[in-house]
Amino acid sequence: MSELKIVGLFTITALAEIVGCYLPYLWLREGKSIWLLVPSALSLAAFVWLLTLHPTAVGRVYAAYGGVYVTIAIWWCSKKYAGIKRSHN
Repeated sequence: MSELKIVGLFTITALAEIVGCYLPYLWLREGKSIWLLVPSALSLAAFVWLLTLHPTAVGRVYAAYGGVYVTIAIWWCSKKYAGIKRSHN
């Protein structure tokens, strides 16, 4: 598998996990519809399936995936919370 395909696979896997975890948060903490749990479950199922497509060097795969996950999570938060000042209470 080419490096570009592997990076793409890591990125899609990270997005599937983030969406699968973020949607229940919206339901639990933001009062959104319980129906968000349906796409959340589908996203987490896609996440698990995508993990099966990763190359076979498991230790390095999870280390690389973790790096991509953290990068995407930080990017996502920077976009979602841009312009919001932290409180120091």
